[in-house]
Formats: sequence, structure tokens, C-alpha cells
Amino acid sequence: MPTSVPRGAPFLLLPPLLMLSAVLAVPVDRAAPPQEDSQATETPDTGLYYHRYLQEVINVLETDGHFREKLQAANAEDIKSGKLSQELDFVSHNVRTKLDELKRQEVSRLRMLLKAKMDAKQEPNLQVDHMNLLKQFEHLDPQNQHTFEARDLELLIQTATRDLAQYDAAHHEEFKRYEMLKEHERRRYLESLGEEQRKEAERKLQEQQRRHREHPKVNVPGSQAQLKEVWEELDGLDPNRFNPKTFFILHDINSDGVLDEQELEALFTKELEKVYDPKNEEDDMREMEEERLRMREHVMKNVDTNQDRLVTLEEFLASTQRKEFGDTGEGWKTVEMSPAYTEEELKRFEEELAAREAELNARAQRLSQETEALGRSQDRLEAQKRELQQAVLQMEQRKQQLQEQSAPPSKPDGQLQFRADTDDAPVPAPAGDQKDVPASEKKVPEQPPELPQLDSQHL
Repeated sequence: MPTSVPRGAPFLLLPPLLMLSAVLAVPVDRAAPPQEDSQATETPDTGLYYHRYLQEVINVLETDGHFREKLQAANAEDIKSGKLSQELDFVSHNVRTKLDELKRQEVSRLRMLLKAKMDAKQEPNLQVDHMNLLKQFEHLDPQNQHTFEARDLELLIQTATRDLAQYDAAHHEEFKRYEMLKEHERRRYLESLGEEQRKEAERKLQEQQRRHREHPKVNVPGSQAQLKEVWEELDGLDPNRFNPKTFFILHDINSDGVLDEQELEALFTKELEKVYDPKNEEDDMREMEEERLRMREHVMKNVDTNQDRLVTLEEFLASTQRKEFGDTGEGWKTVEMSPAYTEEELKRFEEELAAREAELNARAQRLSQETEALGRSQDRLEAQKRELQQAVLQMEQRKQQLQEQSAPPSKPDGQLQFRADTDDAPVPAPAGDQKDVPASEKKVPEQPPELPQLDSQHL
């Protein structure tokens, strides 16, 4: 898994425990260990894709007194070789439980990343072999996904050591591509201008370059001249009384007995300000960050004799005794004096850009065609929708007509009026309903004949 490091981010950022000095070069705090319930200090992001996992493992291990004690007695080789990792077997049960939970969370996070990556490329229902895919992550043991073991700590240290060691090379490569892209765009812009406009643009560029080169002499980083300038202008001390040991103590900001890379880079600010001003159009702040990195690399190469990315007092004092410390010659060669790329590299870069542009254009054309096809499909669907709506409306109208035809007529007052089944004379009203018949025409119902009276003699 590639490491992505933000441009200009400090290299050494994690807190005490990883003085696992070869890993992150931040020395261990010799003070009392933090309480288990104390809040861990959050540090800036290193850019590692497993930064949070690394940070949380460090915070948990810092709470174990036994592990801290062994760490203080360990050297860089013990840490790099994995010897220190064996001490994990002796940490408290509570710490091991927390580490187990952290690993399970990290494995779960990596699985989610893998699934998202696979979903973006293939069918979402595709079966994924997570066990095999997890092998590409080298900062943990994928064979054991539930407990944090000594092997996990060893892999975490080794992977972080390797990934962070590649930071400088990655930064240089990124800067080279930035410079090539800037030159490529400048040439394309000039080609788009008329002859007179091109001449004016070139004249303006040359003037900016001339102003940028007109700056005071830049001292070689780590030289006597450079350190004395810091001593005098930043520390406010007499340059004639320069003392390397006092200088070291003054700039060991966290008083841990070493100068880390951040503390070293802070010493170069005065030199960088001679060349770069954010208010000037001709000064590129990206170039300033590259300059800072080159200065730090130069000092580390000449002063950090054991290459652990930390400058001890002994290493610092030894560097001040070398001939190069006082003999700086013509001074430091800045970025513009050392081109980041060759013309051949620029040519290959432009070919790469052209191929990528052609691919993007082809993709854009396909997307445009797909968009047009979708638009036509949408139009057809809209037409079908309108037809269906019209058909439904006609059916509703027909249904309403049929209901009106089958319903009986109603009287003016809204009462239903029933029609006779035949065309014969109207049916006479019931006998009890003769309210509207004249009295002369009313029929009196006939009485049944009286029966004769029989007396008992007849019986």
C-alpha cells in the first residue's frame, strides 16, 4: 500500500513512545509514565494511511510501565530488529486487551476500504477474499485478525520505519513533477500568444527571475556562518561569544537531549527568508519547502553519523570541529541553481500528460454519448408516460359515461323516479293512498254479506 504524505508536513510527528527512534525519531520522555486514564496527546498526521492505528497503539503502550522501562534501555537496533517487540508478552492484561481491540478495529477498517475499492471497480455483489487481500497491508499480521501479538508490533515498527524513510524521496519526486508541470504550462501559454505578446511575456518572466536571484548570500546549513547568524539575530547573543554547546541547548526546544528534524528545520528559517517572500510574485512557496528539505538533508548527512534521524550533542559538537564547518565557499546553491529535471525528463512528462489527456478526452466523449443516449431514453419514457396518462384519462371518462347511462332518472327534488316495466296503463295507487282522489270518485270497499242469526233452538 503506497504512503501518501502531505506536502510540507513535518517528518517526525509522533509523541514519546516512538523514539522507537528509528521509526519516527521522536525521543522517549524520561519523565514518569502517563496515567492510564490520562488523555493522550493527539499529534499532527504523518500522512501514513495507518496513522491513526499507529497513534492509538503508541498511546496504549505508553500506559504500561514495564514496556516503557524496557524502551528506555533499548537502542535503535533493538527496536529495528524486533527485539523490543518480544517485551509485549510481559505487558499487563488490560493493555493487551486494548491492543487486541485496536487490531480488530483496524482489520475491520481495512476490510471496509477493500470493499469500497472493489465496489468502485466491479459488481457490488462480487465475492471478495479478504484474507488474501489483507496481505497487501504490511503493518499488521493478516493471518491473525483478532489479537495483537509481538509480530504485529514488529511489523508496525518495520513498516513505519520504511514508509517514513521514503518520505524525502517521495517529496523530491512530487516537487520535480510540480516544476515540470509549471514549465509545461508556461510553454503552452507562450505558444498561444501572438509574437508581440509572447515577447512581452518572456520579458516579464526574465525580470521576475532576475529579481528572485537578487538576494543576500545564503549560508550553508549547519556551517559556522549559518549558526552564528541564528545566534546573533534570533537568539540576540554576541557573535564573538558563540558557543556550540550553548547553541545546542538553546535550540533543543523540548529539552530531550537531541535535535530532531523539526528543530533543525527551524534553524533554516532565516536563510529561507533571504530568498523567499510570500508577498513577491516571483517567489514560489513550493520551492521554499523544497529548499527547507534539501537543507535538512544536508545537515543530517554531515552531522547525523549513526543515521537515526536525531542529532545528539556529541554529534553536533563533533561537526563543529570539522574543516567544512568554517569553510563555506560561495555559500548554498538554491533550487533555481540546481534544476530539478532534465529536458529529457520534461519530454517524457509531456508525453505522459498528452496520453492522459487523450484518455480523459476519450472518456469524456464516451460519457457524452452515454448522456445523449440516456437523454433519448428519457424522452421515450416521457412520451410513454404521457400516452399512459391519456389512456387512463379516457378510461375514466368512459367509465363515468357508462355509470351515467345505467343510473335511473331523478325527480326535480333529487328523488329517484322508477319507470314501469311495460307500456300498459298506469298502476293504480294502493287503496290506502287516495289522498289526491276526489271524494266523489273514491271507491268504498264492499262489505261482506251478513250471515243469518241462528238461535239455540235451531241448533
